[in-house]
Amino acid sequence: MRRLSMATPAELGRTRYQQVTTVVRSVVERVQELWKGMSAASVEGDLEGPAGAAIVAAVAEGQLTVADAAQAYIAVQMAAQGGSALAEATLVAAAFAGIAPDGGPLETLLFLPAIGVRRRLAAGLAPDEAMLGGLADMARYASTAIADTARSADQVGMTANPNCVAYVRVVQLPACARCIILSGQMYSRSEGFLRHPNCDCQTLPLREKDWPSVPTPQQLFDRMPAAEQRRVFTVAGARAIGDGADVGQVVNARRGMSTAHVFGRDLQVTSEGTTKRGLYGGRLRRAGGEFAKFPGQRYGRATSTRYTRATTPRLMPEEIFRISDDRAEQLRLLRRYGYIV
Repeated sequence: MRRLSMATPAELGRTRYQQVTTVVRSVVERVQELWKGMSAASVEGDLEGPAGAAIVAAVAEGQLTVADAAQAYIAVQMAAQGGSALAEATLVAAAFAGIAPDGGPLETLLFLPAIGVRRRLAAGLAPDEAMLGGLADMARYASTAIADTARSADQVGMTANPNCVAYVRVVQLPACARCIILSGQMYSRSEGFLRHPNCDCQTLPLREKDWPSVPTPQQLFDRMPAAEQRRVFTVAGARAIGDGADVGQVVNARRGMSTAHVFGRDLQVTSEGTTKRGLYGGRLRRAGGEFAKFPGQRYGRATSTRYTRATTPRLMPEEIFRISDDRAEQLRLLRRYGYIV
């Protein structure tokens, strides 16, 4: 096995990708085992009970695992590119766990498959078929939450390391047409990452403004079997690309893809970690911040009003990067909202 110190940036990127996909696979397998003990008749109660809590815990643990490895990954990437591995701040892995990609509570997201099961039953599907559809929903939500966490933590790690100036998007096959045409595109390290549910594309940090080893959209197209080309790009689209048409002209890169927003609002915020005992809330409390009573939530349902939560919203990392191009300001905000120390 090649020593880590001799690995190339591309090899390190593949190792990070394999680490994240391994975690995703392990969590999805755990979710499948828990789902087997549920039934269509009681799926809502199951997800509000121990089985649902176990699913949330498994996904949160997966998020914590991929976030915890982010800073080390950025460090070895910078070292492999001839820079310093030293960061100016320490990433707080726990700040990324328990949050859905849209900034809401993870447990609320993972309750949605129950709604999907109920809708399938209402549409006339058999209970077993409805549950299979619910499992597919759950696997998609779980894998997307973990992959998004990895990318978000990687971007925070990039900001904490002054050597990192940009990142490049790397696409792993199989992939959809919207992702393929973005392969090899370089972005500022603080620019938002375009993704969709089940997207497993990767950010590779850059010290230099060059990454010749990343395949272009045309190279990815050429690697795909003919049947896969037709499936991803349609028969007509695949033929056009094969006849020399530009891949980016065949596919609308933006259709269906967007950075995450909360209910369509301009600011991306999360309520996670904003109680007095939370990472951000605790810091705000020590600084004399204001708190207000709020109903406790479990799977989106109110429980009691004995909790207090910060009245100041907690920005998500993506929103911090969107509103500020200044690295010092980004570091200040990341510290303020509990993502680094």
